[in-house]
Amino acid sequence: MANTTIASGGGLVDRYASALYSHADDLNALDAVVAEMESLGRLIDSSSDLRRLLESPLIDVNTATKAAMAVLEANGFGKAVRDFVGVIAANRRLRRLRDIVNAFATLVAERRGITTAHVSSAQPLNDVQRQQLRARLIEAGYGSVNIVEQVETDLLGGLVVRIGARLYDTSLKSRLQRLQYAMKGAA
Repeated sequence: MANTTIASGGGLVDRYASALYSHADDLNALDAVVAEMESLGRLIDSSSDLRRLLESPLIDVNTATKAAMAVLEANGFGKAVRDFVGVIAANRRLRRLRDIVNAFATLVAERRGITTAHVSSAQPLNDVQRQQLRARLIEAGYGSVNIVEQVETDLLGGLVVRIGARLYDTSLKSRLQRLQYAMKGAA
């Protein structure tokens, strides 16, 4: 398979995502791994304790690895995903796990012909907002759309949607910045 570079924040996360994709494909377990990686992304987003574990530079790599493995086993993750997270932990890359999960989702969508929209919001989207956004993107001609969400509290409100090279920024933060620049120009 050709190595596909995707815009997800850098070569490191892309290489890990591509390696997992190839490994899962070789095991004929791609669909199962895709489903588990989606579950892992939701687990990271919903568990502040897990996020603290992943992001803390103060936790010893062995302790972090054992804790991450315990969480994955307790939540029923398969061997392929557990081994993958183990490699990431051993390489001291747990802080990038959420980015790798996003890159993997983007790679899977790309290989399946699905457009990926990276959405940043100040608060997690609810199901109604997610469906409305998906409908608007389909109206805009994007066809089958996969939404990858990220919470960025500094946006204050609104959304930032990135699809490939296109950026749609309706965040309150950027509106306030534009207002500030306009006021400076008027002074």
